[in-house]
Formats: sequence, C-alpha cells, structure tokens
Amino acid sequence: MQGEPIEDGAVAINGKHITGLGRFADVKATHGGDVLDLGELVVLPGLINGHCHLDYTSQRDQIPPQHTFTDWIRAINARKATLSEEDYVASIEAGLAEVRRFGTTTVLNLEAFPTLLPRISQPAIRVWWCAEMIDIREEVPVHQLVEQLHEWFDSHSEWLGGFGLAPHALFTASPQLFSDSSELARRYHVPVATHLAESNEEMLMFRQATGPLFGFLKSIGRQLDDCGAQTPLSLLLRNQAVDERWIITHLNELGEEDFDLLTRVKKFHVAHCPRSHTFFGHSHFKLRKLQSLGFNVCLGTDSLASNSSLNLFAEMRELIRKEPGISPREVLAMITTNAAEAIGQGDSLGKISPGLFADLIGIPCGQTGDDLFEEIAQFEGTVPWMMVNGVELMH
Repeated sequence: MQGEPIEDGAVAINGKHITGLGRFADVKATHGGDVLDLGELVVLPGLINGHCHLDYTSQRDQIPPQHTFTDWIRAINARKATLSEEDYVASIEAGLAEVRRFGTTTVLNLEAFPTLLPRISQPAIRVWWCAEMIDIREEVPVHQLVEQLHEWFDSHSEWLGGFGLAPHALFTASPQLFSDSSELARRYHVPVATHLAESNEEMLMFRQATGPLFGFLKSIGRQLDDCGAQTPLSLLLRNQAVDERWIITHLNELGEEDFDLLTRVKKFHVAHCPRSHTFFGHSHFKLRKLQSLGFNVCLGTDSLASNSSLNLFAEMRELIRKEPGISPREVLAMITTNAAEAIGQGDSLGKISPGLFADLIGIPCGQTGDDLFEEIAQFEGTVPWMMVNGVELMH
C-alpha cells in the first residue's frame, strides 16, 4: 500500500511480524528460511472493517426496506425483542466466520452486549469490541463497564484487538454519556465510535424539532430540549471534545454551516457504509468534500439488518459505482491504510511493511499496474488464503 505492486513478490515473516518484502529472489537471499509458495495470487494487507454490528448477522433478509428510517428502527427493535442471549452469541460467531471468508482480518464491532464476551469463542482475527451504549430509559454505568472491559482484555492477552466505546447516537445517548465516553477513551487509549447525521429524519429532529424520528422519540419519553436549533453535527461538535480517537459513522446529512464548522475542528475519522447507505436511500455522501477538508474516510459493512453480506470487496464495488472517477486503488486504501488509521493502528496494520503485524490475504489475480487494482475490486467469492498475526488460517 506504500508503493507500486511487486511482481514475483515475497514477504519475509518472523513470528507475528513482517521483516521484509521485495522480489522473491532478493527476499530469499536476504532472509532465507522456509518458503511458502502461494502460486498465482496477489498478496494484500488483511482488510479492515471500520464499522460493523456482528450482533445482527442473524438478521440477513429479515427486514425489508421501510417507508422511513424510523420505521426501520421500529422493525429492528421488534426483531431484537425476540432474540435470546444464545441467539446473539450464535450471531456474533457467524459474523466472525463470514468476515473471515471475505478477507477481513480486523473488525471494529459495535457490541451491544459486551457481557457476552466470555461466552464467545476466541476469534482468530482482530476485533475491537466497542461497547454500544444507549441511555434513553436507564443510566449506563460506563465507568464500571470500561473497568470490566479493561480487566477482561488485560487477562485475555491472547485475544487479538481490544475494546472501545460507542455511545450509540445523539438521539439515543445523553451528553453525559458522550462526555464520559470521550474522557475514558483518552484515559484508556481506545477508539470511540458513534452514529451521526445518518438520515434526513435525524436532521429534521435536531434542526427543526419535527419529523418521524422526533415523533417516535417523543412517544417513548426522550427529553427533546436539544432539538429545533442545530444540525446533528453542530450539536455534537459544540458540546463534545471530538478528536482523533473518534470514528463518526455515516455523516450523510450535512448543511453548509456544518462544512464551515468542519474547517475549524480537530480531524476525526469518518466511516462510510456504501451498501447500507444504498439500502436506506440516504442523501449523497459528501466524500470528496470531507476528504478536501482533511478527514480520513474508511469503509464498513454496517450490519446484515441493512446489508446482504459482510464483504468489503462488495463495499468497494458499491462505492466505485456511486463515485464516478474514484480509483480502485484509492478505495482499497479505505479498507486497509485508512481503516488502520481510524482505529489507531496505523503503525501496526493496513500495510505490508517491515515491523507491522503479519496480517495478509491472497486472492487470484492476473493483471499488473492499475488494472490490478480494478481486478482486486472485482474479486468475488471466498478469499483462498489468509494469515493473521503470522498464523495461517483455514476456512
């Protein structure tokens, strides 16, 4: 990801790290050791999913497109009410297996039930489990939760990845929950993720105090004194110390005043989910404008409640379809280097480079130059070879 593709290339690995790369003859002469010949494959950094909800893998094809985004919220809430803890464990493990099949070696997962972690089989891939928190109806003991997660991962060092925090959204998480999450993320050096400005209904709620989402939240007792004056982005940025630890997902609904504000704030990361975006028919994602202001954009799959698979190659293709002129090379960066930066792992993941973790995949490819990146984007099916932390994984 830092230069041109290397023909007849090789990667030297010692333990869990990459120690060298280049043409095969040069790497062999310099590093020696055993040789694993993958044949006619192109070797890539393992893919990184910047936004996923493994909890809802079981919801594939269960919720058709709804008349409004609020109707979809009602539909998924009704589905969730029928699921047991066993269902969620099975869903998470099915999701982990699916992302592996499609070449993902790292996932930022928004986990609504972090207490289920002891019941999940140790993942073979890296997962950042971001505790997803909603406090409309009851307070979330966020400090206690973070301490429990810290202790869990401190005593389970064999689990690759770690934890993070995810106050769900402005309309479901209080300002105090956002503030606590931000402060704890800085203290524990973990990412903090949230959903923001996803739908037009969210914009109507916060800027005009009207619309389906406003009505729904009023009906369930949410205080609405923060509605009617500002855009969702403006409300967040004026009330929270958002910085480089933040991954803000969606940002589909932005006003001109938002872009003026974005020129003056610390640069957070943005996660875009192309196929989920299409499922809902959201407003056009302002990719180029956000990039021009210096924001790092990565891709995610969102959940199977609004998508058909957890396949980042398919997300690449959808973004290319929707953004005329964007190059496959640029989009590949959004699921490798950009995503690594977003989760605070730019010095460890997302590239094939000495000193980084040996997280690699191999896919069939016969092209060279820019055509190679086009062929990578068009790849379909199961990824035939994967390595995580220097260990080969079998499907």
